[in-house]
Amino acid sequence: MSNKPNVLLVHGAWADGSSWSKVIPILQEAGYNVVAAQLHLQTLADDAETTRRAAEALDGPVLLVGHSYGGAVITEAAHLCPNVIGLVYVAGFALDAGESLGILSSTSPITPPGAVAFRPDKYGFLWIDRELFPDNFCQDVDKEESRIMAAIQKPLSLAAFEEKVTNAGWKNLPSWYQVSTEDRMIPPPAEQFMAQRINPKGMISLPSSHASMVSHPNEIAELILSAAKELEMTPEPLLAASH
Repeated sequence: MSNKPNVLLVHGAWADGSSWSKVIPILQEAGYNVVAAQLHLQTLADDAETTRRAAEALDGPVLLVGHSYGGAVITEAAHLCPNVIGLVYVAGFALDAGESLGILSSTSPITPPGAVAFRPDKYGFLWIDRELFPDNFCQDVDKEESRIMAAIQKPLSLAAFEEKVTNAGWKNLPSWYQVSTEDRMIPPPAEQFMAQRINPKGMISLPSSHASMVSHPNEIAELILSAAKELEMTPEPLLAASH
């Protein structure tokens, strides 16, 4: 029986599933079934449940891929999904149990430059100033495309920002990590720290903005494909034992 996994892509804050639009065709061309989740960005628990349902709906093993806040989501969702066999973090929050995005940010000695663009609203959601979005979220993306990304952004609730992870999926599953060295939203040293902490089976660094899957889709797709191919060669009993 083939271990060829489905690929479930999980977007981050200030984005939606369309942020994977350049990566999806590459993965499909390589013969993988690909689904992009659509998160509500209201609570971590709700987004983990959305991801769990998406994984449950897929026939066979699943490779979870999370960008930015989506990294926290796949970290939390992994233990809820018996068919998930690996995790890929794309400039993502690989949090430990008891950590939140807010905790990790407050303990970092470096404030991300992009924080100057944050705009909380009176309803408890955090936006990025649309005028400042291109230069802080995706400074290496075509200007027209970056303006579209700014226009369609989905805000993250402050509640999700403070909600703590209850289970660190990377402790029980093979994981991969991509660091964006020009990231203005998550300090690159924080990404390096999280990458090293999870002891990844594979790690790459790209001279990329936070939106690496938009500006470097080929490299991101190659990381995902390398993870998927390695998981395909892993015997099923070992995959089951990793959960």
